[in-house]
Amino acid sequence: MRPTRLPLFLLLIVLCAVTAGWWWLGRPVPIETGLAPGGKLACVSYSPFRGAQSPLDPSVRAEPWQIEEDLSRLSAVTSCIRTYSIQHGLDAILEIAARHGLKVLQGLWLSSRRDQNRTEIDRTIALVKAHPKTVIGVVVGNEVLLRGELSAGDLGAILREVKAAVPVPVTYADVWEFWLRNPALAEAADFITVHILPYWEDDPIPADQAGAHVESIVHRVKLAFPGRDILVGEVGWPSAGRMREGALPSLSNEALVVQDVLDRAQRGGFRVNVIEAFDQPWKRALEGTVGGHWGILTDAGREPKFLVGEPVSDHPDWLRNAGLGAALALAVFAAAFAAAAGPGREKISPGAWTAVALTAAAGGLLAGWALEKILVESLGWGGLFRGVLLGVVTVAAPVAGAALLARGERLPGFSEILGAAGERPTSPVTAAAGWLLVLTAVLAVQTALGLVFDPRYRDFPFASLTAATLPFLSIAWRVRGEGVRGAAENGIAATLLLSAGFVVLNETVANWQAVWLALAFAALAVTLLRVRVVRD
Repeated sequence: MRPTRLPLFLLLIVLCAVTAGWWWLGRPVPIETGLAPGGKLACVSYSPFRGAQSPLDPSVRAEPWQIEEDLSRLSAVTSCIRTYSIQHGLDAILEIAARHGLKVLQGLWLSSRRDQNRTEIDRTIALVKAHPKTVIGVVVGNEVLLRGELSAGDLGAILREVKAAVPVPVTYADVWEFWLRNPALAEAADFITVHILPYWEDDPIPADQAGAHVESIVHRVKLAFPGRDILVGEVGWPSAGRMREGALPSLSNEALVVQDVLDRAQRGGFRVNVIEAFDQPWKRALEGTVGGHWGILTDAGREPKFLVGEPVSDHPDWLRNAGLGAALALAVFAAAFAAAAGPGREKISPGAWTAVALTAAAGGLLAGWALEKILVESLGWGGLFRGVLLGVVTVAAPVAGAALLARGERLPGFSEILGAAGERPTSPVTAAAGWLLVLTAVLAVQTALGLVFDPRYRDFPFASLTAATLPFLSIAWRVRGEGVRGAAENGIAATLLLSAGFVVLNETVANWQAVWLALAFAALAVTLLRVRVVRD
């Protein structure tokens, strides 16, 4: 093949690979279920907060118009909603729900603040008495034992007080283990409400096993409380966020788990309340990205994420992502052509063109994925700033790396980039690649240390760091400069290698997001260990 035709041939292959890869990622996943299409959910947890609204802010109040709008939508998908409190304007829900023909499992929020508890109890009792035809039960406290804010004895006393005052059944809701640890509490409740969240179990349950897990826990609770009515008060699955061992948040997995549990509930004769109606962004402040994505409807558009019995795509915008990837691949090849076009430049070798093609393919496949994750995972101004930086290295590193590959030049060391003006690279291409390597290393170390010291709610930016690292690894592998390794490169490489090992051990090999990111850390560490600087 003629040298001039090789890059065009490789570019064609890369464009086909990027398009095919995104078609495969975006293909709809069939959801097999015994549920009838268009059927309604038995009950779903509802909180009206949207956008920047948060019940953590005492001044926030959900307006009646937004509750009206939400319940109008929910009346098409369920006949019952579960609430958790009457604060922040939620005391208007009962009246509005009645207009839409919705029944309400009314929540009564309890905490360690006994004065606030007293107000909540009295106001909730009055509301329930005013709407006896709408309320089908009162949930007195939600996961209070889990949070350690009240004792089982205190809860039992409050349950008995409310039970004597309202004309509907009362219950308490908590993670299923806490009912088994406090069986005497069942004597004060009319029925048992357990939370079963396979994703949050101490040993996380993969999505394809979640339905069977829920069914087995219901059976276990029934054996512990024979003859008692059991309600699964919370069950669901997140559509976005970090993996926990083999438990992967995704749109298709959310659709699978919700529909599988509902199907098993129909066949097994137990009641289920799905958590939750709408995504709640405010929960991200407590639980990271995953906390804000448990809704079966979106926050911004208030639209369903999936329809019962229909296939679900985990990347519905795959065409946009394929276009972005193709554009980045073209930019990578264009940068290589431009870098080699100067006077006195030698023609790029077939090996260098192959490295450019691999860089373009990786960037093309990962840029759209990285963009999806950045848009979802950037929380607050700090998160947004970090997301922008991740976006910069995702897109710019493959382009700068291709130019450096074409020129056959080495990666500059950190001391050259950050040193005195006379020691810095004179070539703009080399300087740009050096700065991008420094930025990639800083982002990688920040990510790695976060996953070592505070990992529970942190995401894995595997797509961004892989797209940024691979071009530098290609350069370092092909062109190794003469000189010594810098202290900064050695220290960062050691940090990344140690962190990579810890992340895999902590998250287990079942978490492919963690394993992938650990490999990216290792690849960047190898890159840094191959960088040489002219001066020590």
